[in-house]
Amino acid sequence: MRKSILVFFCVLLAFGVKAQNWDINTLHKINSLDGKFARNYSNVFSKSAPYISIGVPVAMAVYAGIGKDKELLKDAIYVGTSVAEAVVITYGLKYATDRQRPYDRYPDRINARSHESSSSFPSAHTAAAFSLATSLSIKYPKWYVIAPSAFWACSVGFSRMNEGVHYPSDVAAGAVIGAGCAVANIYVNRWLNGWLFGEKKKPVAITY
Repeated sequence: MRKSILVFFCVLLAFGVKAQNWDINTLHKINSLDGKFARNYSNVFSKSAPYISIGVPVAMAVYAGIGKDKELLKDAIYVGTSVAEAVVITYGLKYATDRQRPYDRYPDRINARSHESSSSFPSAHTAAAFSLATSLSIKYPKWYVIAPSAFWACSVGFSRMNEGVHYPSDVAAGAVIGAGCAVANIYVNRWLNGWLFGEKKKPVAITY
């Protein structure tokens, strides 16, 4: 029994070391892309994340207010709260995990093109981007919404690695959190709409 437990922990340790090596090796390759196009691409998308993630739902809400469009206002609240939830969760995890930034832990392998004050895991930029992209795609399931939204969100994730501020695992976790919040928020907003707009759930019809 003791041997089995020892073998299990040895396998777990080996897997963890292998995963960590993959994390830093993959990041090193992405961070090494330092051509003019890659640098401009990453710089634009990395900086765009907070502005677009906040700006889109705010613009939707303003437009809904001007046009007195109740349905658009509901969509704006859904998209905005999805992004907010993703950001709150990521910063809670950042505080709990306190993972060192890759450029701090591996200064000889990672070139820091920007610096952040918070911890590394997970990526808040990526979480916000994927939350926005997923919530917009859910509300407006058209190719011309889904395709550019997905492209932008993935580009934000890539840019954070190219900047040297996040590991691939940080970005992957951010993407899962962001998309997950958008999906979960569908159900949260049913309650929120009832509270804000006085809407009651329709009774379920029972047939025999």
